[in-house]
Amino acid sequence: MSTCKDKNGDTWEIYQGADGWRWRRTASNGRIVGASSQGYSNKSDCVDNAIRNGMACTPA
Repeated sequence: MSTCKDKNGDTWEIYQGADGWRWRRTASNGRIVGASSQGYSNKSDCVDNAIRNGMACTPA
């Protein structure tokens, strides 16, 4: 799993699920406020989708 925190304190996670690569955004209060709607075959496609959905940090 790769994670990063954005300037708002939200944590972005890129992880491998059963159906492929997925992303999840968790607010500083611990609530999930966004997630990918599908699994991606390539990690880079997943990261691109997360960026289109507001990710402004680089997962390590």
